[in-house]
Amino acid sequence: MRASTCSPTTRAGVFGDPARTPDGFEKTFQVNHLAPFLLTRLLMDKLLASGASVLQTSSVGARMAGKLDTDDLNLDRNFSPIRAYGAAKLENILFTKELHRRYHAQGLSAAAFHPGNVASSFGTRSESRLMRFIATNRFTRAMLISPEKGAEQLTWLAEGGPGADWESGVYYEKRKPARRTNRQAADAELARRLWDRSEELLG
Repeated sequence: MRASTCSPTTRAGVFGDPARTPDGFEKTFQVNHLAPFLLTRLLMDKLLASGASVLQTSSVGARMAGKLDTDDLNLDRNFSPIRAYGAAKLENILFTKELHRRYHAQGLSAAAFHPGNVASSFGTRSESRLMRFIATNRFTRAMLISPEKGAEQLTWLAEGGPGADWESGVYYEKRKPARRTNRQAADAELARRLWDRSEELLG
């Protein structure tokens, strides 16, 4: 049986003013990137032994990310809630690509995916007024898909076979490799730097 892990998710995902966690990191960065990075690292021996697939929830929000500076992952120099979210979703894609590069030859597979714009509580309790408006506006919500529909992409990856149904190291939208995302997502050197910097931050 193939094992799979999926990244933790939050109720809001997009927060308001800059806020540090008890660990000292900007909240959006820690919740969306560092937490699943650490979880994967802690489970690595078991993941490799079982030939696991690591499935990472990203988003089309990665397109909103500005230039990713691995020396300022907390966005101390240029913070906004939307910028922080976009950066975190780009980091999810870069993490997936670098995880594939480092470990696919040892039997591990990885994919990132956009679940769709889902009618959930995402953003409804955000401290960002813009995000709350987008999440609660009745016209916006009328265009959202159901949670069941949103789960289909994850289910397809989890039940499918890497190399047969999907390719490792790829970011998917609607069961196909994304045709359009942030240009930085294809930067292999940036993916390496992000991985190394994440390791440094976690100690």
